[in-house]
Amino acid sequence: MRILTLFCACLFAVTGVMPVRAAKTRAGTVRPVDLRCEYRVNPLAIGSTVPGLSWRLVSKERAQGQNAYQILVASSRRKLDANTGDLWNSGKVSSSQTLEIPYQGKPLRSREVCFWKVRVWDWQRVSSPWSAPAMWAVGLLKPSDWTAQWIGLNEPADKTLAAPMLRRQFRIPKKVKRAVVYISGLGQFELHLNGQKVGRDVLEPGWTDYRKSCLYLTYDVTQRLRRGPNVLGVILGNGMYNVVRGGRYVKFTGSFGPPKVILQLEITYDDGTSGRVVTDGSWRVVPSPITFNSIYGGEDYDARRAARGGDTPGLDENKLQHATVMAGPGGHLVPQNIPPIRVMHIYKPVRITQPEPGVYVYDLGQNFSGWPRITVRGPRGATVKIIPGELLDGQGFVTQRSSGSPAYFRYTLRGRGVETWHPRFSYYGFRYLQIEGATRNPAQVRRKPLLLAVEGQFVHSSAGDVGSFSCSNPLFNHIHAIIKAAIESNMQSIMTDCPHREKLGWLEEDNFMGPSVMFNFDVSSLFRKIVRDMREAQLSNGLVPDTAPEYVVFKNGFRDSPEWGSSYLAVAWYLYRWYGNVKVLRDNYEGFKKYVDYLTGRTQGHILSYGLGDWYDLGPRPPGFAQLTPKAVTATGIYYYDLNVLRKVADLLRHSADAQKYAALADEVRSAFNQKYFHASTDSYATGSQTSDAMPLALGMAPAGTQAGLVRNIVQDIRAHGNKMTTGEIGHRYLLQVLANAGRSDVIYDIDSQMDAPGYGYILKQGATALTEAWDAGRDSSQNHFMLGHLEEWFYRDLAGISQAPGSIGFKKIVIKPQPVGNVTWCKASYQSIRGEIATSWSVAGERFHLRVVLPTNTSATVYLPAKSADSVTESGRRAETSEGVRFLRMEHGDAVYEVGSGSYDFVSAAGP
Repeated sequence: MRILTLFCACLFAVTGVMPVRAAKTRAGTVRPVDLRCEYRVNPLAIGSTVPGLSWRLVSKERAQGQNAYQILVASSRRKLDANTGDLWNSGKVSSSQTLEIPYQGKPLRSREVCFWKVRVWDWQRVSSPWSAPAMWAVGLLKPSDWTAQWIGLNEPADKTLAAPMLRRQFRIPKKVKRAVVYISGLGQFELHLNGQKVGRDVLEPGWTDYRKSCLYLTYDVTQRLRRGPNVLGVILGNGMYNVVRGGRYVKFTGSFGPPKVILQLEITYDDGTSGRVVTDGSWRVVPSPITFNSIYGGEDYDARRAARGGDTPGLDENKLQHATVMAGPGGHLVPQNIPPIRVMHIYKPVRITQPEPGVYVYDLGQNFSGWPRITVRGPRGATVKIIPGELLDGQGFVTQRSSGSPAYFRYTLRGRGVETWHPRFSYYGFRYLQIEGATRNPAQVRRKPLLLAVEGQFVHSSAGDVGSFSCSNPLFNHIHAIIKAAIESNMQSIMTDCPHREKLGWLEEDNFMGPSVMFNFDVSSLFRKIVRDMREAQLSNGLVPDTAPEYVVFKNGFRDSPEWGSSYLAVAWYLYRWYGNVKVLRDNYEGFKKYVDYLTGRTQGHILSYGLGDWYDLGPRPPGFAQLTPKAVTATGIYYYDLNVLRKVADLLRHSADAQKYAALADEVRSAFNQKYFHASTDSYATGSQTSDAMPLALGMAPAGTQAGLVRNIVQDIRAHGNKMTTGEIGHRYLLQVLANAGRSDVIYDIDSQMDAPGYGYILKQGATALTEAWDAGRDSSQNHFMLGHLEEWFYRDLAGISQAPGSIGFKKIVIKPQPVGNVTWCKASYQSIRGEIATSWSVAGERFHLRVVLPTNTSATVYLPAKSADSVTESGRRAETSEGVRFLRMEHGDAVYEVGSGSYDFVSAAGP
């Protein structure tokens, strides 16, 4: 046993995941599960021939982990089941690594299907069984892989308001073994096969700069094909590809050309032969019942124009015009490897009012992104108009003052039986639906359509929900709910700022709200796509614009703000720290340098003095540009952050000269900044605003020994404002970090427990069901914005106590440090990290503090418990330091500190004075 313990201690010293007191071993206790390729489960088309492979580990034992692994990759499921890795057999590799292990087998080709599995050895070198099999397929990687052509309608882009269907009939002569469709329809498409929609995805493909890249989706349609005649149908919408005014609201106008599609159906038959159906001039155009579609302004549908059998065999095509072969938009075709957008929830009406005869207002009880779905019955040619909105005016009508006007949906009835409809290519942010031209009175059905049902469909990314949070404070739970609702509404193929009037990827939210988003959702693929968007938006001089994709070039400071463009480095760094993605750093390293060098070129004496500043801070004027903090404080602060991130990336990628260069430059920036803005006599920066003092301290710019004075000034300013913060979206995250790190979560509690001051409580008091754009929830501001939701990070990191240790990657080393505060008597949270579930649950009763902890296999944690002494702490009923998997480290500021291995723990301590 002494030898085993010594062996485990050595492993811990090397890997940082194994505590001194190891668990007793049993054979086969560690198992690999949740196999992923490029962070996706069984992807049908990846864009790499050297993909990264990952898995999680599970074990019922404490303090267990992986000592070695073996990966098998085979060209068929049969060979894999026979343990034959004809593509790659890694052999036994001594490593605890489970994230992004690069494929190192035989060279892969486009379309190649790979089957793989893994087994691992635990700390006692006992092998697990093989995992359940997984697969990936390589996409179409070269232009020559596509024999399909781009096709569409021969119409000017500014006249393309309808959404046509293009169809192709073909025959299947024999039994199909495998059939895969590769398709990109721009702006958006809906794919049909033999009369049915393929898949549950909507608003696809993801938005990009179409001159740089066009995403294509891949569908396995093997089970949908049948012998004999088959029909493919593709409906094309405008999306962000073709934004035209058309008499309704748009944020901007701009076009990459008329809508178009490229599709390739590749069929492998049982006898080994193959066939292919591609888009070309033989496709036909079906008249469109979608007479208007705009990603901003809405959608109209005339059911009388819907061609019967438009997407099924048997339609007489003689009178249908041929599609037009077109030039592509210029971008490379790239497989879409982000979670698809889908209808994720359905909201039913909670209240129906009639502000005037013939006008109904449906309250769906929640502000969300999506579209209405109506069920009606009535006379042919009658029209139902649906106006979505976030707010009601004084007379009870829907108003779009906060969200962009006019935007509406319109449905014209066919006049046969019950009809159900929802838009396809336009969505909006709304809580209320104002319906005109219909009735709820069955006696009027001969004159007007009868409304049989109305609902709202919540449309957003299907990125996995990985977080949960609740506590004894109902207000905090409500704040959590509105922040999460706003994140979901704006989580599309980019992170939009709002789901109605803008729908643009304003980048600062990805940066400053990144951890809050990642605690709730698996954005390992989505954020990687956003980094690509930023790389493609970068100008030749290095500038990264404030929005990506950059569909419109803004002026007056809205194109080049350092706090916005710096998301390029920040989001990529998050991907590395949270998910272990080194590839994103390597792929964008030169772009990072170009951007930082661009910022350097704009400095004067190492100071950056331009940008939007602490946007929407709380000053005497209405929200907008920073009022309380000089722009140079936030711009130079984020520039300093960029330099430090770039130094770390350079070190990681072994560019030692660059690392030294940017480290030296960061020191010079810090010195110049302190010389210009730090007031040593008062321990404050610049104007002494909360952002001015918090941001340099959080970023490590403050001189040694000044932390206490800066925190004191921040707290005094908050108290002087009646326990109110004054920070905007740039400074707020730093304010929360500084207070929590200084042990002053009590101040955060005081700020966010009130209902009257502008802030989260005030927003809820105004009736908001999603986080609003402004702290005062003003009716002219968006009612569904996630940019101010930084308290979400505090809920998880500080109140619940889940964070990652400095230097750790992918939560291999965890810190559990809950901060009981105010009247909160219990709190529980969980986060499904890339390595598995991390969970805490704590409660306070008198002097008794009870903490339950769950840690993933192959990790370890430093646990802090409020305690009188180590002698007062038990774990699972025994003295903590004698418990399996637990090692006492020290007492620190009223906390007993322990090192623990993976597994579940149940701590109790006496926390009184």
